[in-house]
Amino acid sequence: MLTPGDVVELDLGMPAGSEAGLRRPAVVVTAARVLKGGPNVIQVVPLTRTIRTSSTEVIIEPDEVNRLMARSSAQCQHVRSVATTRIHECTGNVGPVILSEVRETLALLLDL
Repeated sequence: MLTPGDVVELDLGMPAGSEAGLRRPAVVVTAARVLKGGPNVIQVVPLTRTIRTSSTEVIIEPDEVNRLMARSSAQCQHVRSVATTRIHECTGNVGPVILSEVRETLALLLDL
C-alpha cells in the first residue's frame, strides 16, 4: 500500500512542451486517508536531476530512506493525477520534512 511521501518510479508518457514526462521518479502527495481506500488514481510530483533555482521546486538530497540515486528536485509546478497502473515500483520515501515542504509549495502554487 502506498503512503504519502513515497518515491515511486512511474511512466508519465511523452511530454508536451515543458511537461515532465517519460519514466521517472515522483513523490506521492495524496492524503493518507485517501490512499487507505486503495484509489485507482493518485497525485504525484515528478522529480528531476536538473536543479533549478525556482520557488516552485523542492531540493531533495539522496539518502538511505528515499533511495534516490542523485540530488533531485521535486517539480511542484508539474503536480498531476496519475493512474496507479503507471507505477512500476515504490523505491523509498522522502520523509515528513520534505513531504511538508512539497505540500507547502503546492499550497502556494494553488493558492490554498
